Amino acid sequence: MPEFEEEVLNILRKIDEKLDKLLGTNNMKTEPVKSETPTGDIYIKPSTVVEKQEEEERAKEKPPVEGRRVCPACGGTSFNTEEDKSHVLFQQSGIKIYAKLYICRNCGTEA
Repeated sequence: MPEFEEEVLNILRKIDEKLDKLLGTNNMKTEPVKSETPTGDIYIKPSTVVEKQEEEERAKEKPPVEGRRVCPACGGTSFNTEEDKSHVLFQQSGIKIYAKLYICRNCGTEA
């Protein structure tokens, strides 16, 4: 084993000598290399910016407006009102008062 270790050490010394020679001659001939990419800000395509903005808008959940009805299906706040003929609130002297039925303008869900 000691002979093997000595051979390995000799080989490593030779490699170090060769590296020193190569590095010593290359240091004199080297010139600074200029990069082709600009050092300023990286150019971003407008389409990626628009996509990012759209994703942020989708990610934001609109909080329900207090005091207003909110559609359970789509979250909309605009409704059409109709009389719910199946639900009579009261009747006085032949006139019936019906409950209101709220229908979402966006998706048509009854709320």
